[in-house]
Amino acid sequence: MKPKRGIFIVLEGPDKSGKSTQAALLARHLQRQKIPFLHTREPGGTKLAEAIRRALLDPRQAVDPLAELFLYEASRAQHTREKIVPTLKKGCWVLCERYSLATLAYQGYARRLPLPTIRTLDRIATGGLKPDLTIILDIPESEFSSRDTKRKLDRLELESEHFRQRVREGYRRLARSEKGCALINGRLPLRKVHAQIVRLVEGLRS
Repeated sequence: MKPKRGIFIVLEGPDKSGKSTQAALLARHLQRQKIPFLHTREPGGTKLAEAIRRALLDPRQAVDPLAELFLYEASRAQHTREKIVPTLKKGCWVLCERYSLATLAYQGYARRLPLPTIRTLDRIATGGLKPDLTIILDIPESEFSSRDTKRKLDRLELESEHFRQRVREGYRRLARSEKGCALINGRLPLRKVHAQIVRLVEGLRS
């Protein structure tokens, strides 16, 4: 008998919204629940995709927006086929930091590339795979400069204030229009955000 398909959860949000912190907390929760899962990220997750990540986020690189889009989708295609789909087929869960919505928010709303083009390329890259739940952590642009101040910024994080505002607005619009999305106030205390995420995740098991 084939195992039941695993559950696919994605954490999204603007830079410094707390995705990695909340993903780590959720990973510990899944471990305590004895749920087998893969914790991964985008861009990245495979040897090839991590190499693309280094190129994409290198502040020394000048990347054309269309080239940027193709690189993100190439990374996603490899990641999806090499790691995400095989893991889900085994009946294990996948917890991923960023996926398709990030491309719509950053390359679509912020870079202003056509959304239909992005959706078409993404559908090809993912083979139509969609998360069961996408959690979007929402923070205002003004929070960016006050969080994790010692961190060395990557190419995307060095973008302008207006770029970050467009990213946030993109995520907020997507939260209203896309199925399976939940918008959470990322300014709430760490444990309150985690508790909201756990409630959403537990709802997938019922």
